Amino acid sequence: MKLCVFDFDSTLMDGETIDFFADALGIKAQVAAITERAMNGELDFFESLQERVGLLKGLEYSKVEEISHSLPYMPGAVETIAELKKAGLTVVCFSGGFRTATTYAKDILGYDADFSNALHHKEGRLTGLVGGDMMFNWSKGDMLVRLQNILGITAEETMVCGDGANDLSMFPYAGTRVAFCAKEVLKKEANIIIEKKDLTEILGRIF
Repeated sequence: MKLCVFDFDSTLMDGETIDFFADALGIKAQVAAITERAMNGELDFFESLQERVGLLKGLEYSKVEEISHSLPYMPGAVETIAELKKAGLTVVCFSGGFRTATTYAKDILGYDADFSNALHHKEGRLTGLVGGDMMFNWSKGDMLVRLQNILGITAEETMVCGDGANDLSMFPYAGTRVAFCAKEVLKKEANIIIEKKDLTEILGRIF
């Protein structure tokens, strides 16, 4: 293997970033319910993302950064990425979440690059708008193919790891497909299923 792509929320990080933001506004249950349905593949990812970010309108951007910089990372994330890089793999994070979290985590967790979305803000508060690399249910698969083409890496040389429906688009382009504490929709297409919240479990299955 030469390339490994991880999802961020509920994969490299223990939880959903947007739910932590919603908690600061007292609307966690409302947003988390939409997140859950989106991750199960019951809702269009683009529409659900727009709806959830819209509910965050008015949240102070300083609070967004504070939360993004204090998220709980998944057990084994640092160790697993370090082992993959030691074995010569390029390790990348694709997230339907936000750069405030994924870019900050890059040097802490040790991956090489992150592709995610940006929360629009004006005058120190969220406007309820969002844009970026990972807006659609097909975005991760599309970006993976482009990355493979740039790096000259085949599907057989690629591992992907995620937990929800918006990770599904990567699976046709990866020889090693890890469903990590995942929704049923993803488990059905995986060839490695990890049920324990410890990313180092992956290492024993691939090396």
